[in-house]
Amino acid sequence: MNKIGIIGSGTMGIGIAQVAATAGCEVFLYDTNSAQTQKSLDGLAKILARLVEKQKLSNEESNGIISRIHSCPNLQNFAVCDLVIEAIIENKEIKTNVFRNLEEIVSDDCIIASNTSSISITSLSAELKKPERFIGIHFFNPAPLMPLVEVIPGLLTDKNLAEIIFDLMKSWGKTPVIAKDVPGFIVNRIARPFYGEALRIVEENIATPEQVDDAMRTLGNFKMGPFELMDLIGIDVNFAVTKTVYADYFFDPKYKPSLLQQRMSEAKLLGRKTGKGFYDYSGETQESRVKSQDIKDDQLYAEIFLRIISMLINEAVEAKRLGIANDEAIELAMQKGVNYPKGLLAWGKEIGFDNISETLKNLYDEYQEERYRQSPLLRKM
Repeated sequence: MNKIGIIGSGTMGIGIAQVAATAGCEVFLYDTNSAQTQKSLDGLAKILARLVEKQKLSNEESNGIISRIHSCPNLQNFAVCDLVIEAIIENKEIKTNVFRNLEEIVSDDCIIASNTSSISITSLSAELKKPERFIGIHFFNPAPLMPLVEVIPGLLTDKNLAEIIFDLMKSWGKTPVIAKDVPGFIVNRIARPFYGEALRIVEENIATPEQVDDAMRTLGNFKMGPFELMDLIGIDVNFAVTKTVYADYFFDPKYKPSLLQQRMSEAKLLGRKTGKGFYDYSGETQESRVKSQDIKDDQLYAEIFLRIISMLINEAVEAKRLGIANDEAIELAMQKGVNYPKGLLAWGKEIGFDNISETLKNLYDEYQEERYRQSPLLRKM
């Protein structure tokens, strides 16, 4: 698979193009907005130039990467491709229209893939003439830096295709994991409580965003707290993924979105990209914001950490029970996809699954909400 098509030249599309071109592939890049494609290619050239300056890349390597990425005026250029990866807006109708058009152009042997983070691979493939050649290849942002790639076969995907893509991603220098086609796949399903439970704690005035972030950094060694991370991702983007997972699980209370997050989205307080989210980014450094937080309360911090980590571990155990991925994939996905300091199953063993179970039982007794129900497997571990 040396000829790779990329549909969409936004941040994710150009990132995947860079990864493929760095691996020596010939890349064909298409976007309905040709100006966006040129802007992304110009941006990539600047990134590569900085890497050359820092001696992390040679001039020859930089020039090679750029020369292997071809801007395409239309999808007809994809006729020669062995694999096409779609990386456009998270809208099922728009994506399926693109795939139907693509099928008329590419060869019968060409693999078609989506970089979707939340839409069912099976539902996307169902409209195609050859759904067996369709698969999910989910990169994490920024694609050149984040090692994880979730490989997701749908119900109609050829049974051998996941392993073929798994091996291809390894050859591109990535850390692939194979996941079942469920809402959120591995990472976006398991990670929901990192945000959701943090938001619940703040909504109930138990702690401030600064306290929650500080607790997760100091007690859990997370590189970023949930509110810092939501600001970085974009509060609207994080909220949209939460709503999708919630709806796709038939409104399971475990994944219920936050009203606070909705109000932040409505107010356009979206985080770093708008200059203000849970933190104010107008001329104030991250260091000074952290120092201005509320007084540290050891007991409160311990409660915050145990509550959030218990919810995360419970989700990882449930993913194991349902066979969404094997143990190694679950652990790798959370460490390589969202930079968790430890695998959650290993973390549960370290804290004690009995302690996790007791924490969830106490939360359920207090709130009487299905949100806090335990995985049946947790009690047996």
